[in-house]
Amino acid sequence: MQADTILDTHLHLVDRDRLDYPWLADAPPLQHDWPLEAYATQARQLGIGSALFMEVDVAEPRIEDEITWVEELAASQVFPIRGIIASGRPEAGDFPAYLDRLADRPLVKGIRRVLHTMPDETSQGALFRENVARMAGPDLPFDLCVLARQLPLAIELVDATPDVRFVLDHCGVPDIAGDAWDDWARNIEEIARRPNVSCKVSGVVAYGGDGWTLDRLARWVGHVTECFGPQRLCWGGDWPVCTLGGGLPTWVASTRAMVADWSAADRARLFSGTAEEIWKV
Repeated sequence: MQADTILDTHLHLVDRDRLDYPWLADAPPLQHDWPLEAYATQARQLGIGSALFMEVDVAEPRIEDEITWVEELAASQVFPIRGIIASGRPEAGDFPAYLDRLADRPLVKGIRRVLHTMPDETSQGALFRENVARMAGPDLPFDLCVLARQLPLAIELVDATPDVRFVLDHCGVPDIAGDAWDDWARNIEEIARRPNVSCKVSGVVAYGGDGWTLDRLARWVGHVTECFGPQRLCWGGDWPVCTLGGGLPTWVASTRAMVADWSAADRARLFSGTAEEIWKV
């Protein structure tokens, strides 16, 4: 039986000679280069056929340099990069001009602003919401990168900008190791009621603690599946962060095991179809 080919919607790449990554100073296990060549070798072995690059929270002055770098990587054809989810600063007054410049960069398919390291009020600002709303014009989806406790803030942002399409990263970053289920599960159910929100099944192997098991992960992934349905789920590898929870081969194998009894159509949605619709790739 042939395994489903995967479109990885969450690929990070790091080149410290080319770009600046201030946050790496606080993440020693990840503090080295993560080149496309290393990812490509594993990806091909695992049935990952293509990927979307996910911004890596570079220093703010280097955001557009990161886009240029990934455009070059895509042109190199080392591995099929079908799009870029670029970094953005909706809280900034020059965000509309940034959106205008992105219109000339067709590989950019979406935008993310890392919010889990920012003050909670960042996403509540009027300018932030006004600028996120502007993304409806070019139809650029916005990736929601929030902690589980910030899910109510994400819901507020979605409700304030109903014409924008959103993707909730990493199943809402649940504290699986701490078994912090109740609030997370309730908020996942609530945000899933918004039809313009999809969910990315990614990241969870890094949240399960050293002793995570397949059954343990399946409980959390099962809940987002029940709330969103396969029609609004996509898959992300979250390389290299997934190396904190066993690595890309472990995460791919775990996902395939969790969805083994899904219909072929539902697996195809998770592994590629939903992503192709969201980011138009």
